[in-house]
Amino acid sequence: MGGGRKIPYPKHVWSPAGGWYAQPANWKANTAVFGLAIFGITALVWKLSADREFRHHMPEPDRFYPSRNWTKQVIEYEKKQKEAQQAES
Repeated sequence: MGGGRKIPYPKHVWSPAGGWYAQPANWKANTAVFGLAIFGITALVWKLSADREFRHHMPEPDRFYPSRNWTKQVIEYEKKQKEAQQAES
């Protein structure tokens, strides 16, 4: 079981991916570091995008819009709408 032994390969071949049967000793740490870096960059871009988002038309009251949870303009608009409804009642 397991497909047999490893086949011989040329030792002089270099590959940026590590070549045949590559498994660097610190691959788990490298994966964690780059995973955190990608997560951090994504979070920063997400925040920048949410801060710069501008809507010409506000979402309809009962429809699902994911960005309504993080867009400042929509949050303030809905807060004003809620206050206006409470003032009427």
